Amino acid sequence: MGTEVRRLVLSGYYGFGNSGDEAVLQSILLALQSEGERQGVRIEPVVLSIRPEQTAAMYGVKAVHRMRFADVSQAIRECDGLISGGGSLLQDTTGIKTIPYYLAILRLAQFYRKPTFIYAQGIGPVRRPLFFPFIRTVYKKCRYISVRDEESAALLKRMGITRNTIEVVPDPVMGLTPKSGFARLNRAKPVVGVSVRFWNKDRSELDALAEALRSIAGQRPVTIRMLPFHLPDDADASSYVMERIGSLPVHSDMEIKQNAIHPQDMLGEVSDCDVLIGMRLHSLIYAASQKVPLIGISYDPKIDQFLNRLGLAAAATTERFDPNQVVREAMQHLDHPEDWLAQTEPAIERLKKQARQPAQQIVSTCAY
Repeated sequence: MGTEVRRLVLSGYYGFGNSGDEAVLQSILLALQSEGERQGVRIEPVVLSIRPEQTAAMYGVKAVHRMRFADVSQAIRECDGLISGGGSLLQDTTGIKTIPYYLAILRLAQFYRKPTFIYAQGIGPVRRPLFFPFIRTVYKKCRYISVRDEESAALLKRMGITRNTIEVVPDPVMGLTPKSGFARLNRAKPVVGVSVRFWNKDRSELDALAEALRSIAGQRPVTIRMLPFHLPDDADASSYVMERIGSLPVHSDMEIKQNAIHPQDMLGEVSDCDVLIGMRLHSLIYAASQKVPLIGISYDPKIDQFLNRLGLAAAATTERFDPNQVVREAMQHLDHPEDWLAQTEPAIERLKKQARQPAQQIVSTCAY
């Protein structure tokens, strides 16, 4: 008797070049594959992407254009289930059309009587209450709901979804691993990884960060490694910081990595750092998963929510940024990384284990 095959459609913010969302996709694909092998089921993913050819080539999966209704409809009709997630899909800060799009995909699958699953989503902010009844109607028909933090679960509860039907799990990226054969390089000096984005209009947070990095590089030999997660915007933000840093002492240097397009390549770059200073959520998740001491700069509650799960707090925010605090934490992590690991390792291991739960639930549901 042959292996059972289950085709699952994946809906999310895929193909847009955002390293964080691509990491979510890669993590979900690997988790489904691993769990399928464990349960004796072969999972065939079909990804809804804005650049399906690119997605298919990068991950070795079938992909269809997310905005071509006929292709999406056919993929859903032929599937055994639809996964929505992860990332922050149900929020209305990026535009009023975002929530209706993702709900429409779920509703289409439910129309075709396909089981629907919510995979470690971050829910909100939803500033328009008019969306609440639509979210409630669609989510109540989902076979399985998991969110990445308690705040998301609380928001769904306020919308009228029973709390005990919602599983709180970590972001899927906590379960991502580097490519096989990856090995940390031997270096003459420590590497300070930096992930930034534009946020304040006056760039005050980036100016303060540049001051902190200049101070770190002046106190000891380091390589400052800029890691742009969302191209091209984060590369521009990284270049801005490098320009503000200016010249460094002869014993320190800085570089920017713009060729780490595949999520596992970026994960490798983060793993090779001795400390990571990050604004992007997934830069911090990468660091935590690889047990690299991290320093969070908060611009959004999701940063604080993740840090809280590790027993940490942001060293700075985009509203209140003390460069000296960032320097103090960076020097402490460089001098005593074992202290940071002793504090955070139990939480990291717990989150890694919990990150596998959605794939286990979904594959077991579709297997029968």
